[in-house]
Order: sequence, then C-alpha cells, then structure tokens
Amino acid sequence: MAHDDPTTLVSTAWLEAHLRDPDLRILDGSWYLPDMGRDPRAEYEAAHIPGARFVALDDVSDSRSELPHMAPPTEKFVSRMRALGVGDGHQVVVYDGLGLFSAARLWWLFRLVGKVNVAVLDGGFAKWRAEGRAEEDLPPVVRDRHITVTRQNHLVRDVTQVAAASKLGDHQIVDARAAPRFAGAAPEPRKGLRAGHIPGAVNLPYKTLLNEDGTMKAAPALRAAFEAAGVDLNRPVITTCGSGVTAAILSLALEVLGHRDHGLYDGSWAEWGMYNDLKVATGE
Repeated sequence: MAHDDPTTLVSTAWLEAHLRDPDLRILDGSWYLPDMGRDPRAEYEAAHIPGARFVALDDVSDSRSELPHMAPPTEKFVSRMRALGVGDGHQVVVYDGLGLFSAARLWWLFRLVGKVNVAVLDGGFAKWRAEGRAEEDLPPVVRDRHITVTRQNHLVRDVTQVAAASKLGDHQIVDARAAPRFAGAAPEPRKGLRAGHIPGAVNLPYKTLLNEDGTMKAAPALRAAFEAAGVDLNRPVITTCGSGVTAAILSLALEVLGHRDHGLYDGSWAEWGMYNDLKVATGE
C-alpha cells in the first residue's frame, strides 16, 4: 500500500500524476556520506525529475556552527527557498538519490519553519528511475516567490534539553544509527568522537523502517519496529543519530504514525560524542 499524504510521504505514481500542477515544487535534496563516493550536484545536472531544483544540504545549514549541517537561521532558509522559487501556496516534494535518506532532513527543515505542505518522495529518484518515469537534465526556470514562515521550536532539541531528558527519563531518546555504533563496538566515522550512545537511549536503526527498494514500510510495520525497540508511542520522543540527518527519518516515520510529540536533537552524536563531560553508555 502506497503512502500518499502530501504532508509526509507520496508515491512515485502520485508525483507523476501531479507533475504538471502549477503550484508543485520538486526539490532534489540528495546528500551522501563521504565514503559513498557520490557527487549529488553532478548527478542532478546529469538527470533529475522534470522541474526539480537542487538543494545542497550544507547550503541550508548554519555555516557559523562547527557542527555538521545544523539547522540554519530561519532567515537563511527563507532566502534559499525564495531563490529556488519555493513559497507560499506551494506543495513541495523533496527526494534524494538513495531512496529515503537526506530528503527527510530537508522535509524536517521545512517543518521547523512551519511549512506542512511538504512530502518526501517514497523511494526517491532511484525508484522513479527504475520505473522508467520521465527525466531531464536542464534546470527549470525559477522565479522568486514570497514565503511566510513561523519557527516551530518544539521540533528541535539542544544538548541541554537532551541531557535533561537523559537524566529524568521524561522523553524517550531514540537513536537511528546502526547497532554497532550505538553499542560502541564500531568506531565513529568522525575523528575525535567517543563511541557509544546517550545514556537511556534506545536503538532503532533507520534502515529497519525501510523496505529493500528504499520506500518506507507500511504503518503497522513501522509501529511494530518502534515497539520492538522499546518505544512507547504514547510518550514524547527525541530522535537522534550521527549528525541529525537520519534522525529525521525517524521523525518522518513518527509523523506517518500520527505521533506528534517529538523533537530532533540537531547536534546528535557529532555534538554529544565530542564533550567529555557528557556521559556515554555502551552495549545494547
């Protein structure tokens, strides 16, 4: 069963049916880890969904922060979206080249500034291409568009709030990293970070929520995955990961399930693992 909710996930069939809608805006938000050896901008220039505009993740991040791709000041995000012709009254669909990866982060950034008519393309460009749907290699004609935003501070958590949650247990901290990294059995890809996880956190690797084709699992399977990880879906959740990207996949899944009481730890392990005065747990 396809996800077709223009505030969370839409299928490739849905997008193809709406491709010519005048108020549709498609964004390629592809971003890859260094060890993946892929160039998202070059891939976009070679081929993309018709009408798509490219968004570099680091271009909608806080360049003043030493931490990787932290949420930018609202004014910066607004400026970048206006320049891409994205504004009020638009239905936005974001996708990436892996299926469902960095697009969720861009979806979350829109949510952070109060924009809810934004969906992730389920299965991304990989699924779109595998199905033989239309592609192009020319950039679209872009006209500046006014965009009105209201920052939703409850959707983001800082290190102080997460430390309090870890100590008090009033929020469930759910870590999207792979199990060996969560347990501290595998080294962190970023130099200088300790291995392990935030005390009290539970592990739900983001890939657990995805099908083999990169689409998100159906709601019953998502619910079962959260519950198997020890998450009570009636209680508030803080999502976290390595640097705030795959945590957004957990946040997206929570929205699909109708769970509204969640926030994303933006600094994630890139921040927590850096400070020796913050406790670290190891093991499962």
